[in-house]
Amino acid sequence: MPYRVGIGYDIHRLVEGRPLILGGITIPYNKGLLGHSDGDVIVHAIGDAILGAIAHGDIGEMYPDTSRQTEGMDSIKILKEIMDTIAGEYELLNVDVNCICERPKLAGYRSGMINTIASALGVIHSIVSVKFRTNEGLGDVGEERAIAAQAVVMLKRR
Repeated sequence: MPYRVGIGYDIHRLVEGRPLILGGITIPYNKGLLGHSDGDVIVHAIGDAILGAIAHGDIGEMYPDTSRQTEGMDSIKILKEIMDTIAGEYELLNVDVNCICERPKLAGYRSGMINTIASALGVIHSIVSVKFRTNEGLGDVGEERAIAAQAVVMLKRR
């Protein structure tokens, strides 16, 4: 099959005392995402989408939350390592992300996230899309207890 599509999803609880890192950049906010790594749900969703497209498991398998080596790990580093696994075999054609949170408002950070993600992926920024949605006050995300992200990627066999 010359084309492969993958879907990724991640959600992390918001807690005090951690920096908020989304799309590889630090966002000024009074809470951050709880996770074994830096908790970057946007980058985690993209990584899972890429791994799903090549039927290679998920981030949790490659970077288990029981490992001291991955504790506090920069998710951009994880994304770069995932790209290294596909570099010779696949070309990344498209990345589309939905980040779902009530607050903080993130539209002003979109271009920084896109540039950081594109650089980590080794692609031009025009194939990376990052969008922001609310959960209309519903559930953990809507009640500002968590932030979630969904990602879709398309790969082409080289």
